[in-house]
Amino acid sequence: MASTAEYRLGEFDYPRGWFMIGDADELGSGPATLHFFGKDLVFYRGMSGTPHLVQAYCPHMGAHLGRNSTSYIVRDGSQVEGESIRCPFHGWRFGPNGQCNDIPYSPNFIPKAACLTTYPVVERAGIVWMWHDPEGLKPDQDLPTFAAWEKENEGWVRWLIDDYGTLPVHPIEIVDNMADFGHMGPIHGSIDNQYFDNLFEGHKLVQRFDAGHRTLTVEANDTLSLDTWYEGPAILQVDMRGTFPSHMLIAHTPIDNGTVRVWHALMVKMPDATAAQADLQTARGYQRASRDALGQDVEIWANKASCVNPMQIPADGPYGKVRLWYSQFYNPRDKAAAIQKRVEGQVVTFGKQRVVERAA
Repeated sequence: MASTAEYRLGEFDYPRGWFMIGDADELGSGPATLHFFGKDLVFYRGMSGTPHLVQAYCPHMGAHLGRNSTSYIVRDGSQVEGESIRCPFHGWRFGPNGQCNDIPYSPNFIPKAACLTTYPVVERAGIVWMWHDPEGLKPDQDLPTFAAWEKENEGWVRWLIDDYGTLPVHPIEIVDNMADFGHMGPIHGSIDNQYFDNLFEGHKLVQRFDAGHRTLTVEANDTLSLDTWYEGPAILQVDMRGTFPSHMLIAHTPIDNGTVRVWHALMVKMPDATAAQADLQTARGYQRASRDALGQDVEIWANKASCVNPMQIPADGPYGKVRLWYSQFYNPRDKAAAIQKRVEGQVVTFGKQRVVERAA
């Protein structure tokens, strides 16, 4: 798969933003080894349950903090103390800020340089998210709230996480879908298309699409209305208005330069405030249908050649603008505003132009 440099996205190999790193239920308290952004990382929870993410290798002599089962520190269950983590090799302990705060055999001297790189992490909506910035700066974008997660008393059934694993594709080819009007029929079964546009709004990118569907609409004149948007480079949300309102998530995180891990999830709103067992079954059925629909895209992504230069025709949609919008995350933060200004606005690919507003 082609690299970031081959797509000419910017100065950095990996983008700036919030990224999913795992299902919260699967990331327990013990240190877990992860690999994203070309780096080995270690996730652990402090005694309070607070999640932490650090570089994998101890700055003392390079031992891996997460890959050990024989050290007595690990056997004794003392690797995590409070919010700190100990290296299994020599027992150096590092606090949540990354700074070494204890060396068992050197109580009076701790080098100031003994520090792990740490990454901001947030647990929200049953998912653990990390902030990644090639410049090492603090977040300048808010993590989405995923408000429906907290509305179980209004009939919303919380999502489960579908993990598609690793795909040999650069994330830009996933983001291309935001402009891709032409694939809606062949891949997803859309019929009787009514409207398709894109809104470019700072670090947000919106797609609005109205059409019939071969299986998801009942009557001949029924319309399936989708509001789809990115907040940052890697968190895609979709509000679908149909028989049961639903809220979909697609998250993708670079593993290495040219490979990506993809997840899917769906929340569904049932008519009653408290979902009965039959409602839960209906919601899970909707999630399976949504998962299978994304699976149609995944099959393409997993088997395609790199598309560095799309052979674009006007009816395709604004691939060029989408890629330019996406490039803001691969360049220094102080260049983002200029890139946003170049693409800001609305592009209507199909249908009569509508007022620029968002329902979501």
